[in-house]
Amino acid sequence: MSGLCGASAFICAFVLCGISAAVAQTPTPAPASTPCALRSNTSCEECLKNVTCLWCNPTQQCVDYPVRRVLPPNSLCPLSDARWGVCWVNFQILIITMSVLAGVLLITILVCCFCCCKCERIGSKRDDAKAERQTNARKARQKARKTEMQLRHDEIRQKYGLAKDNPYARMDSH
Repeated sequence: MSGLCGASAFICAFVLCGISAAVAQTPTPAPASTPCALRSNTSCEECLKNVTCLWCNPTQQCVDYPVRRVLPPNSLCPLSDARWGVCWVNFQILIITMSVLAGVLLITILVCCFCCCKCERIGSKRDDAKAERQTNARKARQKARKTEMQLRHDEIRQKYGLAKDNPYARMDSH
């Protein structure tokens, strides 16, 4: 069962590394000094060179990303038409993908924790049972040695006439 736990731990680590590599993004360059509004009516790639800019596809507008809100308002640009970070993924798909990846990562971590805890419990039960068997065997050997030693002592006492037949004797001599 120990090999199974090691294999599951290895698989979990491999999956976590794969997910973290998939989630990792290429480093983005430092923000350009040109304001986002001046990049309107250019290209999406030109607009998104600045990480603080948001590209709206139908209007060809480059606007500052509203950092006070998590999601840009629909009045600024619909999520399905907004581009941020990369031009080939719209904001809606980006949010869905990140949510799914976060969910898969969370489930993977929970499964790994469950498997490790279960393997630990199985291992400790096995160790406890082994320790109990060893203790019982030790006690049995000790009892056998004690009985054997008692028999030898009794034989020696009988041989030299020191055997105690009854520890209680009559007191007739008084």
